[in-house]
Amino acid sequence: MFDLVIVGMGSAGVTAAEFAARLDLSVAVVERARVGGTRLWTGCVPSNALVASAKAAHTMRTADRWGLEPLEPKIDLTRVWRRVRGVQAQMAATSDNPQTFRDLGVELVHGEARVSGPDEVTVRTDDGHDRVLRTRFVLVCTGSRPRIPPIEGLDPKRCLTTDSLFEVQEPPGTVAVIGGGPVGVEMAQALQRLGVQVILFQRAATLLPREEPSLVARLTQVLQREGVVVHCTADVHRIDHQATRTVVMATVGHDGKKVSVPVQGVLVAVGRTPRFDDLGLAELGVQASERGIEVDAAGRTSVRTIYAVGDVTGRPMLTNTAAHEAVVAVRDMFFPGRGSTDAIVPWCTFTDPELAHVGLTVEAAEAAYGTDTDVWRFDLEHNDRARTDAVTDGGMVVITGKGRVVGAHVLAPGAGDIIHELALAVNQQSKLEDLADLVHVYPTLSSAVGQLATEATYEKAHRLRWLMKRR
Repeated sequence: MFDLVIVGMGSAGVTAAEFAARLDLSVAVVERARVGGTRLWTGCVPSNALVASAKAAHTMRTADRWGLEPLEPKIDLTRVWRRVRGVQAQMAATSDNPQTFRDLGVELVHGEARVSGPDEVTVRTDDGHDRVLRTRFVLVCTGSRPRIPPIEGLDPKRCLTTDSLFEVQEPPGTVAVIGGGPVGVEMAQALQRLGVQVILFQRAATLLPREEPSLVARLTQVLQREGVVVHCTADVHRIDHQATRTVVMATVGHDGKKVSVPVQGVLVAVGRTPRFDDLGLAELGVQASERGIEVDAAGRTSVRTIYAVGDVTGRPMLTNTAAHEAVVAVRDMFFPGRGSTDAIVPWCTFTDPELAHVGLTVEAAEAAYGTDTDVWRFDLEHNDRARTDAVTDGGMVVITGKGRVVGAHVLAPGAGDIIHELALAVNQQSKLEDLADLVHVYPTLSSAVGQLATEATYEKAHRLRWLMKRR
């Protein structure tokens, strides 16, 4: 009898297993593939490794920004992909090594899992036998799979997704990317910088529609300057797979212009679908929809002993949220009180420059706070570190509602690091004066937060100058 059986060992499962094991609980984890899940094999790790190689190539190509002779890099895509797989292998042999978890006392069971009861999981092991794991609680962390849109002629076996992109030996020379969300935009820029001609199709009116529009517009200009062909308000209605090429047919723009684009490959990046259809949850009365398993604030399903966290719930499909939700769920199972996964979650799209945000956009803040909304903007051209590093193409938007920070958006190198200070401000309902009071290291890009906050404080002081002591 286990205290906890975890189904799936991606980001959420790994975190839950380690946390529960350190509480001296009896833990088993069922995994049908490899430890690490999407994060290690098809998500953040390989994509950021590819982005790093692409950034190095771009740095060489644009070295004149630093007074150096620019050099067109000689790019061997096979070698780049080999490096990506090498990074994965290194992590799989260290932090994600199955033996690490065995040493903590976690039992790893390889096979296909089915939740066969509120207190049991049945595993079809590799030798074809069924093993029943009895348990106090079940935690479902089975993640998600790439969503394939219903486009006429699209053959899933002949298109790339993030599940297959990093498995190819050499990527195609021209690629149509379908989807202008974080993954599509990141991969479009990286591939373009590595010498692959990219045509990006986005159904919405802009790329990254969840981000602050003014910063998205600047990032879109960056992509276009680097050679990415961007089609927004684009409806890809047919794909024709031919012997030596693929033709993508779409209507683009508000005027419905028809385009027909021959490419060597198609990368589908239109989002992901929760993966839980083969777990037997419906038979147990676990409530779910096509959007994911329905859970409460602590990750508990409609069956008291069964929890679900991460991508499988359809909430923000991010590594950091999956790990956080896993800790909250385990805490809720075994400690008194009620935990909550409703945390302030910062996001980051790992383009160059990075685009990060936390909290509300300007539009959402104005809808919530009306005339009590204030928007503060800062351009990196006014930051000394951005000037010295020749990275002034970026900016920052901070939004306050009734004087408290309710949203922040950063377009800058390292925006994913900079955003944490602003996430704390949103979480603590801080005022901009609180950020202005913090002395920032000079010169740094993060000092732009202090500069923006100081400018806001100066403006407030100017409005209140009638209160100054005078002779």
